[in-house]
Amino acid sequence: MDLETNISGPIAVIGDVHGQVDKLGIILDRIQDAPRFDERWIVFVGDFVDRGPETRETIDMILEFVDYHPRTTAVAGNHDFAMCASLGLIPAPEYSNWAGRWIDHYDSEATFASYDVPFGDLKALKEALPEAHRDFLANLPWVVEHPDYLVVHAGLDPLTPTEMQLRILRQKDFSLNRPQWLCEKNYAEDPVPDDCRQTVVSGHVWFRDVIFGDRRILCDTTGGREGALSAVLLPERQVLTSSRQRRAVSAPPPQPVGYSREPDQARSWWKFW
Repeated sequence: MDLETNISGPIAVIGDVHGQVDKLGIILDRIQDAPRFDERWIVFVGDFVDRGPETRETIDMILEFVDYHPRTTAVAGNHDFAMCASLGLIPAPEYSNWAGRWIDHYDSEATFASYDVPFGDLKALKEALPEAHRDFLANLPWVVEHPDYLVVHAGLDPLTPTEMQLRILRQKDFSLNRPQWLCEKNYAEDPVPDDCRQTVVSGHVWFRDVIFGDRRILCDTTGGREGALSAVLLPERQVLTSSRQRRAVSAPPPQPVGYSREPDQARSWWKFW
């Protein structure tokens, strides 16, 4: 699958999904109800797998949505990268030991269960993956570029020139032990490089609400565990959520993740089915 990496016009960026198919269905419904849907690019910020109970169903839904709305693209998250490296779907240095990392530290039990495979059986999981799922996960770009926005899972290194980073992101340097643009949590708090003129939009770090900063938007609002999934409409800077009560949010203050909220159990009718 060749996902578009250079886009323009209105966009909607969806935060880390993590196998939460019900919440994803509600978000996609609400994006379809938003203005300019036909011309709007839908961009997923990565982390499709792990934690939530329905990785397989989530990827099925996304693939069907891509067919329905071709102006859809995505970037890889660290969970997607870890899974692909563990299964040999992408090249990775042996010393990286991604299989050990993914099984021990990434809450991957849910992914194995969603494909009805015993936890830790990498060979069985690789065999159980539909070819379309392998193709989607293995070919996820590391960056999506827009004249006004850069979508990258974790963010950019504040001390490295932007164009140098973009060159690496465009070519996906799999020789790296741990690609920081997918894995580095500190980028959520760091400023963007001084020479970056676009707003960097990412997920990776869980906040209670979408965060709007200086050339920075952070949109992971569930961490794959609790709370409502969010999407950010741009350039409107409007936030859609999967909660029962629709709301628009602009520039909320950062909130820690140690809060309690009843997970949304509503099931949506997905119009593209």
